[in-house]
Amino acid sequence: MTDQNFYSLNQYLREHFHEKVYKLALHGGDSCPNRDGTAGYGGCIFCGEGSGSFASETINEAIGRLSQKHIGSRYIAYFQSYTATYRITKQLVSRMLEAAEDNRIAAISIGTRPDCLGADVMELLTELVQKKPVWVELGLQTIHPGSAAFIRRGYDLPVFEEAVKKLRSYGIDIIVHLILGLPGETKEQILESVKYLNRWDIQGVKLQLLHVLRGTDLGRMFEDGESKGNPEEYPFSLEEYAELIGECIRNLRPDIVVHRITGDAPKKDLLAPLWSADKKKVLNTIHQYLKQQKVRQGEEWQK
Repeated sequence: MTDQNFYSLNQYLREHFHEKVYKLALHGGDSCPNRDGTAGYGGCIFCGEGSGSFASETINEAIGRLSQKHIGSRYIAYFQSYTATYRITKQLVSRMLEAAEDNRIAAISIGTRPDCLGADVMELLTELVQKKPVWVELGLQTIHPGSAAFIRRGYDLPVFEEAVKKLRSYGIDIIVHLILGLPGETKEQILESVKYLNRWDIQGVKLQLLHVLRGTDLGRMFEDGESKGNPEEYPFSLEEYAELIGECIRNLRPDIVVHRITGDAPKKDLLAPLWSADKKKVLNTIHQYLKQQKVRQGEEWQK
């Protein structure tokens, strides 16, 4: 680790690819077993458009979009919409293999669920990882059964654990998503989820602030008053969230790359917390807190 407070994705990319690398949001899956009845209906209660409504169909299209903001020469092909490995179509296989052969692509990242890693998926991932580094992002969100049931995650914790073992046996890197602020979860429970990850052979984590979005079941609950809270600071105030991120980082194994410390939400759909719409302010507040408090990744884990 450098003089930063945590092992950031930017640091990891510079160490491994020796240059700035940008993500290309690409269409992956078109559904989820938690939507069509296989694992449940309606999706997780916080899920809106499958986190991929802005994804592109092709690499060139995605680079064209990105070039309006950034100039780069190498990219991460990020298949993120819905559950990218739920339906292995010919089109999806073609897109992923194209990414693996493209010299502009430094790595391939695939967002999915631990219960969507069948034999056909593993065959595809095995082919990809022989050509490019492959990261699989698993939506764990929480280790607590009550919270998992409430958000309708649709699988039990042992399914996640078996997925980690399977992916690592093929040399595939794993990035785990945790959501901070799930209804009813305490700070202690959130930190238990973070500490749990230290026991597993994972390479990265995304710490995602809970966003309450219009049009989701969680959003309807919030608007109906079932999830009581001030939209300005539910589930946390900005200051509380910065402090929580600090505690998560202190308790996280130092070799785990921190890919995210907050998250994005469409402003038109955001119900709470409203302060999260100003991402620059959020990041500045968090980094200032980490610096002032001299937070170091793993300092509590090492005790």
